[in-house]
Amino acid sequence: MKLKMPEKHLYEYAVIRVVPRVEREEFINVGILLCAWKSNFLQCKIALNQEKLKALDQEADLELLEDHLNSFEKICTASPDGGPISKYDLASRFRWMTAVRSSIIQTSRPHTGLTDDLEGTLERLFRENVL
Repeated sequence: MKLKMPEKHLYEYAVIRVVPRVEREEFINVGILLCAWKSNFLQCKIALNQEKLKALDQEADLELLEDHLNSFEKICTASPDGGPISKYDLASRFRWMTAVRSSIIQTSRPHTGLTDDLEGTLERLFRENVL
C-alpha cells in the first residue's frame, strides 16, 4: 500500500508595511500577503498596531490607513467593491499589490516557499513578521 504524501504548494508572500513619513523611510510591518497560483489562493492578514504607528508619526491618519489596508483584503477576495484591480486575475492582483511604490503603504519584495498548509503558513508568517 502506497501512502499519499501531502501536496506541496509553491507560494509567494510579501510583508505589508506602513511608511507614515515616506521621506524618513521608517516603517512598521502590518500584514502578510500570500499567493499560490496553482492552488487559486490569495489571502492577506493585517493588523495595524496604532501604538507603533504613533511612535513614528503622531499625526498619522488612522482612518485613511485602515481604509487603504482594507482595500488589500477586497482585492485578495476579488470583491465587487474592490475597484478595478479586484477584477484582474489572481496573479495580476498579487503583482499589482506587490509593485514597488513610494507611498504610505508598501510591500516587501516577494519571497517564495513550499508548504502543504497555505493557511497555516499565512498565520506563521504573520506571527513571525508582524506580531
